[in-house]
Amino acid sequence: MPKLTFATATYLLIATALWAGNAIAGRLLVGSVSPITLSTVRWGLAALLLLPLGWRVFKPGSDLWQNKKRFVLLGLFGVGSYNVLLYLALQTSTAINVTLIGASMPIWMLFIGAVFYQVKPNLLQLIGAIVSLLGVAIVLTRGEPSTLLGMQLVIGDLFIMLATFLWATYSWMLSKPGSSSERQWPWADFLMAQVLVGLLWTGLFDGFEIATGHAYLDLNLWTGSLILFVAVGPSLIAYRCWGMGVSGAGPTVAAFFANFIPLFTAILSAAMLGEPPQLFHGLAFALIVAGIWVSSKTTSPKGNAA
Repeated sequence: MPKLTFATATYLLIATALWAGNAIAGRLLVGSVSPITLSTVRWGLAALLLLPLGWRVFKPGSDLWQNKKRFVLLGLFGVGSYNVLLYLALQTSTAINVTLIGASMPIWMLFIGAVFYQVKPNLLQLIGAIVSLLGVAIVLTRGEPSTLLGMQLVIGDLFIMLATFLWATYSWMLSKPGSSSERQWPWADFLMAQVLVGLLWTGLFDGFEIATGHAYLDLNLWTGSLILFVAVGPSLIAYRCWGMGVSGAGPTVAAFFANFIPLFTAILSAAMLGEPPQLFHGLAFALIVAGIWVSSKTTSPKGNAA
């Protein structure tokens, strides 16, 4: 049965901290790199860096070819579509809308588990989701709940909603490998398979961006450094950590850690602006941790707790 340990919590925290950096980098690159081209370049560079370690997964006798349909979906949901949709969302949506909608991850995780995997949520998981979401709302509104009343939905909000749903699906797939032997593979092989298949999907989407004349890339030292960061940190390191965290804690509990992303984003943004953390940051942290703790205290003899 999945269990939240110090190690799995650390993996999930590392992943969310790096993805917070990805959101900031993605926002800084708006106007310098078109969104789908950014995703393509990011994963193309990540694939090159990973290739010396994971190339053996593509040998004719590899178990990958016995599970190619599974990896086509893993690559699409986890690498190919999520990042494209995230960068597209940042073009038109505000940071508060994107992160607030993304904070619905635990709800989607519980929904997908119940509908597709017959893992029914219990009362403690629902309470944990609500408490954790409250912590996110405090971060995003800076302690002023009335800010939520002024939110306006745009097309980018729909993009991030779809991205959140697909990521929840990807996380459940990681936790339910079925007949695939991927958990016995070297870590680089497993990640390489996802990255390269995801890159093929991203390249396909980028073809449409190029064909419609919306692709652009202003490459210089600053943009190159940001792209290198998102190719190494939020891509290779974060995906590896998230995979280990989901395998250890289960997708439902892991989803609550995604709510640290807006908190870390706010803290990193404040640090870049020279602003010290505020009291509401501490309150939000406490509520998010409380939500994780409550949700992780679920057990069921019928295996209905993730």
